[in-house]
Amino acid sequence: MKKGVMRPGHVQIRVLDVEEALKHYRDLIGLVEMDRDDQGRVYLKGWTEVDKFSVVLREADKPGMDFMGFKVLNEEVLEQLHGDLVAFGCEVEQIPAGELSGCGRRIRFVAPTGHAFELFAEKERTGKWGVGNVNPEAWPMDLKGMRAQRFDHCLLYGDDIDATYELFTRVLGFDLAEQVVDPEGNRVAQFLTVSMKAHDIAFIKHPEKDKFHHASFYLETWEDVLRAGDLISMTDTSIDIGPTRHGLTHGKTIYFFDPSGNRSEVFCGGDYHYPDHEPVTWTVDQLGKAIFYHDRQLNERFLTALT
Repeated sequence: MKKGVMRPGHVQIRVLDVEEALKHYRDLIGLVEMDRDDQGRVYLKGWTEVDKFSVVLREADKPGMDFMGFKVLNEEVLEQLHGDLVAFGCEVEQIPAGELSGCGRRIRFVAPTGHAFELFAEKERTGKWGVGNVNPEAWPMDLKGMRAQRFDHCLLYGDDIDATYELFTRVLGFDLAEQVVDPEGNRVAQFLTVSMKAHDIAFIKHPEKDKFHHASFYLETWEDVLRAGDLISMTDTSIDIGPTRHGLTHGKTIYFFDPSGNRSEVFCGGDYHYPDHEPVTWTVDQLGKAIFYHDRQLNERFLTALT
């Protein structure tokens, strides 16, 4: 049952040097820089996104993800979900409007995997960058790099993915779109969606809490993914794997690293999900094919390089 959570809203990523990070997120991936605040944080967005920002970069001593936020329908939904989160057993922190530039009040909680999430209802609307909403052109002519269209999802590693599944499905209204199960039928990976997408958030079972695997950005075509591979080589960017296809979600993908060691993905395509769809299941003995459909074997770095 849907609870009023609409979509991923933003992710705050820790980087070791924000100016170096901008060469990655702005100049290479092609996000648009929208603002900076008095804490030194930088705000960016994909050009098709209507809200002011979807990525926040914060300079810190170690890389990783501070939190991921989801946008809800309105303030009434936000208040209802606050109560539902408390009833589930989460400690909820109130963060005032304006703490993030252009964003309304947020409520923050920690999932059983140790990751911090937040919900918000209001954010400044800036519209699709460079084209607007009235008689829009097909795309802005001055986009940079890979020309990413939007922040799409995060993949996170943590220990208690079962309780986190209960939190996201029972309290927040997400559906299980895809999963990987072990021989006993236990989920070791879960791909959760609150939309028609194959996933808006995904979790992999891992002994440590609060590990960040990647933030993912959407491109339009397979040709764009191949072009992203060219740009990765042109800029001597550290690559993880690809271009290739996933078995899970069937998206066409490439993975690479920012200068701080945080992994990024750009992808296109992928499956869709409606609420009446049964979850797609992969068995753990086919995990290589599930993750890298063409190679059919795991890249150890993909499983162990976390921030």
